[in-house]
Amino acid sequence: MRTSLAARAAATFAAVAVLVLGAPLSADAHVNITPNTAAPGDDIQVTFRVPNESESAGTVRVEIDLPTTTPFADASYQPVAGWTARVVRAKLAKPIVNDSVKVTEAPVTIVYVANKGVSIKPGQFQEFPIALDLTPDTGRVAFPTIQTYSDGTVVKWNEPVLADGQEPDHPAPTLYINDAPPTNTESGIAIAATNDAASTAGAALILGTTGLALGVIALVLGAFAFARGRSAKR
Repeated sequence: MRTSLAARAAATFAAVAVLVLGAPLSADAHVNITPNTAAPGDDIQVTFRVPNESESAGTVRVEIDLPTTTPFADASYQPVAGWTARVVRAKLAKPIVNDSVKVTEAPVTIVYVANKGVSIKPGQFQEFPIALDLTPDTGRVAFPTIQTYSDGTVVKWNEPVLADGQEPDHPAPTLYINDAPPTNTESGIAIAATNDAASTAGAALILGTTGLALGVIALVLGAFAFARGRSAKR
C-alpha cells in the first residue's frame, strides 16, 4: 500500500515538473525581434532570438532576409561565439533617398553558420544582435528568417501577422516603424511586447504555473500522508 502510494506521488510530481518546465517554452517558441519598434531615420540595434524547436537536432544555420523595397542603408553584426556570419549586399534596381542620403547599395541578407560541433541544441535558444542604419520611413518591415537544422530540416519564419493581430504558425520577425504593433482583439494586449513587458509576462507565467504545481504536489503529499496514517492504525 505504502509503495503504491509513493509511486503514484512520484509519478504525479514528475508530471507536474514537466508541466512547469515546459510552459515557458511553449509561450514564446518562435523567432522574434527586440525591440520591435523604431522611428524613421534612426540607427538602431536589434536582437533576433532563435529558439530550437526540434527534440533531436540542433540549429546550425540562420538566414535573416532584410527588406529590399524599403531597405536599410547598412547593416553590421555583433560576433556570436561559435558562429561565422556575413552580410550580403546588393545594388538596388532603383536608388532611394533615405533621410537625405542616397542609397544605391543595401544589405539584403545576414547569414549565420555554426562552426563545427556548435549548434543551438534542443531546449536552447541563441540571440543574434544586429545594427541597422537609417530605418526606412514606412509602416513596418518584415525579416523573413530561414532556420536550418543539423538533420536537414528547414523552417521558414516568413508568414505575415494577420490583420486582426493574430500570429500565424511561423510569423516573420517584424519591426514596426510608423505602424503600431498589432494587438490581440480579445484582450487588447500587444502581441509584440517590449523587453520589459515580455519579461514581466514570462515571470508571471512561471510564477503562476509554479504556484499551481506546488498546490497539486501539496495535495498529493497530503493524501499520501493521510493514507499512511490510516494504514498505520490498521
